[in-house]
Parts: sequence; C-alpha cells; structure tokens
Amino acid sequence: MINVFVESEYYFTMNITESSSDRNLEEMTINELLIGINQEDQIVITAVNKVIPKIEILIKKVVDRLRDGGRLFYIGAGTSGRLGILDASEIPPTFGVPYDIVIGMIAGGDAAIRKAVESAEDDYDQAWKDLQKYGVNDKDTVVGIAASGRTPYVIGGVKDARQNGLLTSCITCNPDSSLEKEAEIPIVAVVGPEFVTGSTRMKSGTAQKLILNMITTTTMIKMGHIRGNKMVDMQLTNKKLIDRGTKMIMEELNINKRKAKKLLLKHGSVRIAILSYDKDN
Repeated sequence: MINVFVESEYYFTMNITESSSDRNLEEMTINELLIGINQEDQIVITAVNKVIPKIEILIKKVVDRLRDGGRLFYIGAGTSGRLGILDASEIPPTFGVPYDIVIGMIAGGDAAIRKAVESAEDDYDQAWKDLQKYGVNDKDTVVGIAASGRTPYVIGGVKDARQNGLLTSCITCNPDSSLEKEAEIPIVAVVGPEFVTGSTRMKSGTAQKLILNMITTTTMIKMGHIRGNKMVDMQLTNKKLIDRGTKMIMEELNINKRKAKKLLLKHGSVRIAILSYDKDN
C-alpha cells in the first residue's frame, strides 16, 4: 500500500511555485510572450547567486565523501527527476568517471523519464527503497530535487537517508517547505511565480539545472578531472570528441594536428597522451 504523505500548512500558504503570475497570456503577442519569458528567466540568475554559499558547503562535503569512496545520488519526480538524471548521465562522458559515481533516480523508475507514472511521486517510502538497491551507506550523499519542496517521494527519501547517516541536501524553490526542513544542507532558490502559473519546468527548472551544473562541475574539477580548463578525461565516443581532444593536445603540447591525433589514438585519452609526451620528450 502506498503511504501517501500529507504535508503541513505550508502546502497551502507558502507554495510560491504555484502562485499566479497575474498575466493574461492569451492576450499577449508572440513577441510579448517571448520578452516576458526572457525577463522572468533573468530572475533565476539572482536567485541562484544568493544560494552559492549553501552550494559551496555541499560541494566541500561531497568531494570529501567521493574521495572516500562515496557516491552522489539525485532523487526527484517529474521535471526535477529528469533534470537530476540528465546531469548525472553527462558526468561519465564529460569527466571520464564511472557511471556509478553520480546517480540520478526518478519516481516511477526509468519509464517515468519519458512519460509520467501515475501517483509515483506520492509514495513517501519508495525513494528509500530505491536507494537501498544501490547499497547506500554513510559515505554517500543524497540530494532531493523538488521545485515545490512538497513531493512525498523526495521528502521521504531525504528524511530516511538522513536518519540512516547519509549526507542530505535539497534543491527547491519554495521557502520553509517540508523538504527544506528534512535536508541537512537545504538549497532554496526562490524564483517566484512561473510565467505560466505552476509550470515549474520553466524558472524553477532552470534554477535547478544551473545548480546541478555547479555541483557536479565544481566537484569534478576538485576531484582532478580537469587540466587547466580542459576536460582531459572525457570519453572519446565520436569524431567530434576525437577532434576536440586532438585540439587540446595541440594546444597543450604545441604540436601539429597529425602528431596530436596520432598520440590521442595511441593512448585513447587526452590526459595520458599529454603525460606520455611529457615523459618521452
């Protein structure tokens, strides 16, 4: 039986992400709609800037845990879940780390990535069950993502993870939500009502994406997966990336394209190609 979570009074009184934008969109021209959306999006940058101190605290702790063999889990539902999965899926090809270092989970499982799974986000107990399939432990970190801060799947997962000794954080766009109260390091980017009332794939989703970018990119840099400003550990999975890797080697070693590409194909890694050249010359 699904344990449906009933939230506090904040469900009704503090739900900024569901508040009306007070615009009559039907009467606006295409140009007015585009300008309006763009103007609203500019609010996101300021909102994210305000939570940088909290993001910094989280990253410092995540880096320590990853160095000790821990992992980073994102849990979410709907748009929030998909954003977590998107960010997690980009880390291995970009930074050359295994796919089980940053893991994205969505209420309803993989089927929910493309199509909503009815009532999946209302199950308060399921996220912890999903996490346990990975054998989570106190070296791991769980970040709950929910624009409203009232998604039962996410709240339950964060609460259970914290009670079991995992580091917990959240990314939400509503202040004083139940999710914020359950997380050890809450990140609350208040972007205000959405242009289309309640459509949190817009400003809220953009804020979440920016914060996820900051968390994983900064973490991977501090884990040593960048040389200078270049992603030298990236996976060479297509011609474009081979060309990019070749240019990196050319710039780093000041050699011609033919020699750089030969080195890259020989070693299969930008980093190894550069280090091997340094040793041989």
